[in-house]
Formats: sequence, structure tokens, C-alpha cells
Amino acid sequence: MNRVTARKTLYLVGGPMGVGKSTVCRELNRMLPRSVLLDGDWCWQADPFQVTPETKALVLDNICHLLGNFLRCDAYENVVFGWVMHERAIVEEILARLPIAECGAAVRWVSLVASEEELRGRIERDVDSGLREADAVERALAYLPLYRELGSELVDTTGRSPREVAELVTGGAHKGR
Repeated sequence: MNRVTARKTLYLVGGPMGVGKSTVCRELNRMLPRSVLLDGDWCWQADPFQVTPETKALVLDNICHLLGNFLRCDAYENVVFGWVMHERAIVEEILARLPIAECGAAVRWVSLVASEEELRGRIERDVDSGLREADAVERALAYLPLYRELGSELVDTTGRSPREVAELVTGGAHKGR
């Protein structure tokens, strides 16, 4: 029996910490039909947090495994993945390990950015609330220019609501729930 696989879309949403990735990805998950969300930070939620070659390989393998399973699952039409993704090599490795062609998936790769002032203010509020460490401000600001060199579509979150940003990420090509 020949079965036609429904066209799927994989949304890769990158950006520096504090730019709004998690919030925008949750909004995408709500607004896109038959969608599933993977936040890459969930795969790093360990105590103690350790970045080693072994943990990097483990996290990337887990991300690719989950995304591949979501893409193969007929229940989902839209797969949303949010993670820092500040290096082109990270995105290329993820895409190389996924069943994009097999699943007939389109890929929409965007990087969320904001003005330095906006990003600083958001992270400082998180630091004040105890959600981030004080060094997060400088790390996020140092990552910000990297996104302009990736070749992804840039979406500026400055002064925009999560819904407005999500609409820009989909390019208006979503069917509302």
C-alpha cells in the first residue's frame, strides 16, 4: 500500500539567550496545527551542568533522535525546535542527521535577534529575578553578532510581542488553531 506522507515543516529557531526563543517557540506550538516543540535547553538540564565533548555529543544525539522521531510521526505536521544554535556547523550537523527528505519536510531556519539595549534589559531583568547568572548579559551580547553571519533568516524581536514574532517566523504560512 502506498501511503502519501503529509508535508511537514521543521522550524529551527535560534538566537542568543534572553532574546525570546522559548517564549516564541511556545507561541508557535500553540498557533501551528499538529505541532510539537523541543526546547534544546531541556536536553542540557543537568546538575552539575558540564560542557564536555561527551556531554555535547550526548545532547546533540538526543536532540537529533527526538527531532527525527517527531518528523517521522504522522501525528505531527509542524516540528518546532528552539536552541542557541550560534554556529552554522551545529545546524548543518543537526540537519544532516535528520530524515528531512524521507519525511518530505520543509525547513524554516530563523535566528531571533534584538537590539543590544533590548537584549541587555531582558537579561538584566532575568538576573534580577534570579533566573540567570550575572555573566549571562555579556555572554548573550557576545553571541548576538554571530547570528548575522549564519545565513539564517533574521527576525528582530525588539518591541514585538511573542505572537508578532511567531507570525514573522512562520512567514504568515500557518493555519491558526
